[in-house]
Amino acid sequence: MAASAVVLAEVFRELGRIVGPGVTTAEIDALAERLIAEAGCLPSFKGYNGFPATCCISVNEEVVHGIPGPRALREGDIVGVDCGLIREGWHSDSAETFAVGRVSEEAERLLRTTRECLELAIAQSRPGKRISDLGVAVETHARAAGFSVVETLVGHGIGRRLHEEPQVPNFRSRVLPDPVLAAGLVLAIEPMINAGAKQVVTAADGWTIATADRRLSAHFEHTVAVTADGPRVLTLR
Repeated sequence: MAASAVVLAEVFRELGRIVGPGVTTAEIDALAERLIAEAGCLPSFKGYNGFPATCCISVNEEVVHGIPGPRALREGDIVGVDCGLIREGWHSDSAETFAVGRVSEEAERLLRTTRECLELAIAQSRPGKRISDLGVAVETHARAAGFSVVETLVGHGIGRRLHEEPQVPNFRSRVLPDPVLAAGLVLAIEPMINAGAKQVVTAADGWTIATADRRLSAHFEHTVAVTADGPRVLTLR
């Protein structure tokens, strides 16, 4: 899985270099697909439950699962790119929300807070901790900044399959299972934080999920191994 994640981290480094005004979401997706193929890997998302692209690319109020296409990015946009790949049967999964040129103060603060939420959740990913410790860390930090946490979508375990148990909520949950973390578990931790309310809606394409109030949303994700020595971020850039 570490070998898979190294490739994915390099893909994200290259994608970050081309994000800018005038670039289309389809061009970002095409580069990701080419880089994954050149590395001898397969995209995790393409064809998964019918998804048509290598990356989910979500702009501004879009939270996740946006379908790449002819939309050109504009100065001041924020664009979330979520991508996964398979190397020798092992999955890795990561996401990053990029600023397109100069963005608003609110967008900067949202990106910074969401990145911090991910870091705080990763810090809780140690043997003996519970899954709920990650969600409490994320929700507490996001709310303190005046933002909300999407509750209809969660992170997940990852390995031979893209989505494995356990589910990894970014909030306090009294419903989802709350297992104790053990060394050897690998998680895809992915806070999704909204500038406004937590409610989301699904677009007519059946995939794109956006904020109901049309305010900005940010998404960051790493594949993280729980080890006896603490969390190991496999998709670290």
